[in-house]
Amino acid sequence: MCRNIRPLHNFEPPATDDEIRAAALQFVRKISGFTAPSRANEAAFARAVDEVAGASRRLLAGLTTAAAPRDRDVEAARARERSRLRFAREA
Repeated sequence: MCRNIRPLHNFEPPATDDEIRAAALQFVRKISGFTAPSRANEAAFARAVDEVAGASRRLLAGLTTAAAPRDRDVEAARARERSRLRFAREA
């Protein structure tokens, strides 16, 4: 359920609102145990996603580092290679 939560700090270009919201949604899904909330829980679920996304934005805005920003394409290629090696079938 939380596979879409990725590190968002220190990337060039910076994390988008959509990426932050997607991570917040996955987090709320994980801790609530709901993939999709019932109508009775829909408002609380949406409010929690909004609050977690807001807190995440504030956190990312407040973090500092001396490290050079990471490149999204390079990190994605590394992840694909790790996945290929992990799930490769042995001949």
